[in-house]
Amino acid sequence: MPSMPEPPDLGEPLDPLPKEFAALMRPEVPGLIKEIRVEVQRAYPVYARLLNGPNADAIRQGVEQALATFVDRVADPGTSSVLRDELLRKFGRVEAYEGRDLDTLQGAYRLGARIALRRAKTMGRQYNLSPSLILAFADALFAYVDELEAVAREGYAEVQERAPSELSALRRKLLHLILVGSPLPQATIAELCEQASWELPAQCTLVALRAPAPDHVRACLDRDVLADLGIPQPHLLIPGPLTPQRLAMLESALAGAPAVIGLTVPPPQAADSIRWARKVLQLIDDGIVPDGPVVHCEDHLTTLWLLSDPALVTHIAARELAPLSGLGGARRGRLVETLRVHIATRAPAEQVGEVLGVHAQTVRYRLRNLDARLGDRITDPDHRFALEAALRSLHLQGNDYAE
Repeated sequence: MPSMPEPPDLGEPLDPLPKEFAALMRPEVPGLIKEIRVEVQRAYPVYARLLNGPNADAIRQGVEQALATFVDRVADPGTSSVLRDELLRKFGRVEAYEGRDLDTLQGAYRLGARIALRRAKTMGRQYNLSPSLILAFADALFAYVDELEAVAREGYAEVQERAPSELSALRRKLLHLILVGSPLPQATIAELCEQASWELPAQCTLVALRAPAPDHVRACLDRDVLADLGIPQPHLLIPGPLTPQRLAMLESALAGAPAVIGLTVPPPQAADSIRWARKVLQLIDDGIVPDGPVVHCEDHLTTLWLLSDPALVTHIAARELAPLSGLGGARRGRLVETLRVHIATRAPAEQVGEVLGVHAQTVRYRLRNLDARLGDRITDPDHRFALEAALRSLHLQGNDYAE
């Protein structure tokens, strides 16, 4: 019985593509990138966040390199793929970090290949290319996709093989460096982000927790949230703004544990955000800011500012209220409280009296007394502003300046 012929190796093109074909393909690459982006987001909504997030440019660069390297190889089979491989390994690492298997990424690769093949067929009709050339293109394209998948698999395996404790330690180190406050070389941050399989966002939201942080918090956080929970001032860094989905995740993870959400800021300002959040947490403990399961720093910015330096505020108040220093404590306290409400509300005597619980005529008497003693300190814009800020701060501290 005659032996059957050996089947062709499907991992290699059936026929080499002519180098001239690269010149036809190259102008198609920009439009092809846009089409692949749209189709991938439609077919795989999980990628919409990455393709529209702070790292969209890096992802676009990876797709560009993958397509450009294919075209360059047609023109010159010896073209290097070092840059392409570096970018595609990152794709694999991101998939591992996000907790997905490689099926989704492989599906996206193959969808991109089908889109490219569809465009090649259109080019074939446009330039009257032979069917055998289009067949050779298809064979080379899907062999190339196998190569892309293999490179991404290398990055995926790097993360899978890394011990979870090592990854956690790297991310804690990264969080610490972000919160150092002083500018760090971009290369240093980029290298550590690479090692920790974490993408540096354009913005981040800091969260201050009260120690000790509950044990269950870490397990309920999104995979890209950086956390340092076993320290005297536990805290979190959430990439990006606090969307409703992120807030729901945070509230579920905290399960009622007290926390203050800081402002959303660029990473270089993260140290300020966590400092303000911790200050609000302290003001809650002091009874100045109302407590709640999750308190937003955004709601208490004026309070933060007014209480940023209590000693300085006391000095300003003493300077501005110096003409009242000769009065007895109780009388001085009544005048100062009347002045605080009057400056804060700009209301007529009747309304000020309602706030203070005294007759309007009493308010008028006190205001005349204040006017006689303070003079233009009440009407001068700079003195009036200093008085209002100082008195608001003292009131927040529970100090009526009666002493």
